[in-house]
Amino acid sequence: MKFGIVFFPTVGPADKPAQQYFDEALRLVDLAEELGFDHVKMVEHYFFSYGGYSPDPVTFLAAAAGRTRRVRLGTSATIPAFQHPVKLAGKLAMLDNISGGRVDAAFGRAFLPDEFKAFGISIDESKDRFVEGVEAIKRLWSEEDVVFDGRFHRFGPVTLLPRPVQEPHPPVFVTTARSAESCAEAGRDGHNLQTVPNVMSTEELQNRLALYRAEWAASGRAPGTEQIHFSYPCVVAEDGEEARAKGRHDDDRNSAAIRDAVASWGTTRSEAYPGYEKLVEATRTSHFESKMEQQKLLIGAPEQVRAQLEQIAEWFGDDITISLGVHSGHLSFEDAATTMRLMAEQVIPKLGEGA
Repeated sequence: MKFGIVFFPTVGPADKPAQQYFDEALRLVDLAEELGFDHVKMVEHYFFSYGGYSPDPVTFLAAAAGRTRRVRLGTSATIPAFQHPVKLAGKLAMLDNISGGRVDAAFGRAFLPDEFKAFGISIDESKDRFVEGVEAIKRLWSEEDVVFDGRFHRFGPVTLLPRPVQEPHPPVFVTTARSAESCAEAGRDGHNLQTVPNVMSTEELQNRLALYRAEWAASGRAPGTEQIHFSYPCVVAEDGEEARAKGRHDDDRNSAAIRDAVASWGTTRSEAYPGYEKLVEATRTSHFESKMEQQKLLIGAPEQVRAQLEQIAEWFGDDITISLGVHSGHLSFEDAATTMRLMAEQVIPKLGEGA
């Protein structure tokens, strides 16, 4: 397993000023570099405390690039539907140059009706816009004199500058939360996979991974060359009860943030998002204890979290990469730093050693 950190702020001005949150997050980037973590990532969301402090992950990652030399820099994920592909391809190529070729580019469809409404884009078009946007970006990165004639964007001939450092382009990840077909398509298209285990059962996720890996191999690609990233909220403390109390508070605040963000699904229906109207009720019935029982959260003393990770490896394979959500903003910088240090010093080195 490889480990990195992912920033998904769920705070707003009433909780913590944005300037303070970013200062703390960038100091944690420094710590990730120091402790040998594999990557740092940042999400893209708008308006709500649920991710709203991060409308442009590339801006944050550019700041992170200037403070680091080794750690990889990932979007988690950026949304092609909300930007022109020439603009997004250029921003990510520029970041790849600034960072010396350390970008992992994850793309997602988005799922919040209020975000689509603000951009004046039909939520029913999200999948088609996603597919077209990713195709255009990959071509802009890897080809010259690109002529693109899509449903939503037409341009060319153009040659993107700067060219990415990584050839033929930065690793491309597809971020999917619920769709089995999205996993299959990612495998067929040779895209890496990024997902959140919290939103499905263990059996559902196992089935999706099996489908993804089968499609990857069927497309002629070598098994085991794909990258699979999972994201888990994580709180570790020397005392397990202290970690649990802090983790419960963090999860309660995160759950409240997503409840507000998905409220418009109560009155929104889209064939592109079957079953998403159930999100409103699902967020009301989400409980900390059940998440802990199902290994949806990495919370506890070092030996407890190590046992959780070994169970996760048994379920899904030990070749996956784990992105640790260490700082949503509701706990202190010191709490997040403690989690990272204990993971690096007492959890990760001891994986596989047994009790």
